[in-house]
This record gives sequence, structure tokens and C-alpha cells, in this order.
Amino acid sequence: MIIICQNCNKKLKLSDKTEKGIQQLAPGRLLRLPCPKCGEAIVLDGNHLNPSSTAQQKNLKAEAVKPPDAPDITWLKEGTFEEEEVVEDIPQTLILINPGSARDQVAKAIESIGYQASFAGSDEEAMEKMQFVNYASVILHTSFRPGPLDESPFHHFMRDMSMLKRRYIFYILIGPDFSTLYDLEALALSANLVVNDNEIPELLTILRKAIPRYEELFGSLMAEISAYSG
Repeated sequence: MIIICQNCNKKLKLSDKTEKGIQQLAPGRLLRLPCPKCGEAIVLDGNHLNPSSTAQQKNLKAEAVKPPDAPDITWLKEGTFEEEEVVEDIPQTLILINPGSARDQVAKAIESIGYQASFAGSDEEAMEKMQFVNYASVILHTSFRPGPLDESPFHHFMRDMSMLKRRYIFYILIGPDFSTLYDLEALALSANLVVNDNEIPELLTILRKAIPRYEELFGSLMAEISAYSG
């Protein structure tokens, strides 16, 4: 018996054993054999024993690789979808404070107002994270690395950041020499808020006061800028 490979169109002669196997196929069952010419699968069924079924033979390959059904898009027309498909945009805070009670208190305060705390172990790691995540706020303690704040690579990174990105980040500096909630001091340091170490236990209250005030002062301005730049 001669057949034609559906892949390379080469004529092939079936052995008696293969022809007998085709004869024994139940209705609707298929036999797949590797083509000795191209190596692709040849799909056969009982119709191959009927010389008049040439057209059907040519269609076997297409039938064997029938594509999956189109996705159900009724939700699109109805304007509804499953709740599990909703991705919540949780604001994130990057915290640059050495491990200890102070960092734990800061993280707890941040999470209490609905932010997700993220940590960095070095200036380099923090700057790398900033390249891939749009943090809503960043908190840096002056003792995160040795030396004064003016020599901090990360602080310089924040000061030199493009305003296109910087204006959306609430930058908080914490240290023993700051005057908590002193806006003029924060402005001089290119930050949005400064907090003294002594007030870390009260950070939750401070944030509840500072963030709404910040949004009241700059929220509408940032919305206008965003609409203009978009």
C-alpha cells in the first residue's frame, strides 16, 4: 500500500504489518507513525485503505492539530469579571534602616497605614530596587551607613532623581539630629519629612498627620502635572 506523508509529500510504501494494524483500528482511532524521510508524524486511520479517500487523507494533519477553542469573552460584553482577576495596587515603602527595634517600629507603622514594607541591605541594593519598583515612599535613617548624610550614595541618588519620578515618592529621613515635622529642614535636605529618633514610637501618628498634609499641598498639583505629561 502506498501513502503520502502529509508533512514532506513523499510517497511511502506501508509494510504488511502496518497495513494490518490499520485494518484493526476501531472507528475514530488514529495510528501515528514517524516518516522515514522527514521524521514528522504520519497520521493514519481506516480510510487510508480506501483509495478514493485522497482528499480526506490530506485533511488529517489539520484535524490532528485542531487549535483550542477561542476564549470566552462574555465577561467583556457584560462588563463583569471574577474577583480573583483583580490585582490590587498596594503602595510599597522601601526602608533603609539597619535591623533592630527601630526598623521594626517603622515597618509596623508603615504597614498600619496600608503600605507594604520592603527592605534593602545596602545603598547599592536600594538603588537597584528603585530601578524596577515604583515605591510610594522611601525611608532612610542617617545611620544606615557610616559617615554623614551628605556622603550617603543613596541620599545623593534621591536628590539627583528626575522630578518626573521623584514627585511621586514621599521621602522620609530619620535621625538623632532632626526636628520632627520641621518642613523647612526637610526641604533643605530634599526630603518630604524629617523625624527624630525619639519620635519613632510615634511614627504612625506622625504619618497620619504628614501624609494627608502632603497630599493636600501637592496632590492636586501632581494630578495636573501627570495629566499634562500623559
